[in-house]
Amino acid sequence: MAAKDELGRAGEERAARHLTGSGYTVLARNWRCVQGEIDIVAMQGDYLAVVEVKTRRTAAYGHPFEAIDRRKRRRLWQLAQAWITENPDAARGRTVRLEAIGIIGTDPFVGSLEHLVDLA
Repeated sequence: MAAKDELGRAGEERAARHLTGSGYTVLARNWRCVQGEIDIVAMQGDYLAVVEVKTRRTAAYGHPFEAIDRRKRRRLWQLAQAWITENPDAARGRTVRLEAIGIIGTDPFVGSLEHLVDLA
């Protein structure tokens, strides 16, 4: 496995732990369909969160959130709809929102973590 992939997996693990510690219930990780992949699907109260995780060793090439542009957000909405189609009971009565977790540091388990809720 490439070092980049290991960094990404470690970042997703930290993000899932962060969400759980913040009162979320993680429903799916690395959910895939023909359109792509959702890093994490979680719920918190009346919300269903589709979470994109971006992990970087440094901010030298920009902040992790800069990689979530308008096109990426549109794709995440499409993926959210696909997930809901396959999991209607989990989504019933919940408001869907996009979230992002950015982690910067050579060790994702101790690097800085930022959590954006409700990407518009």
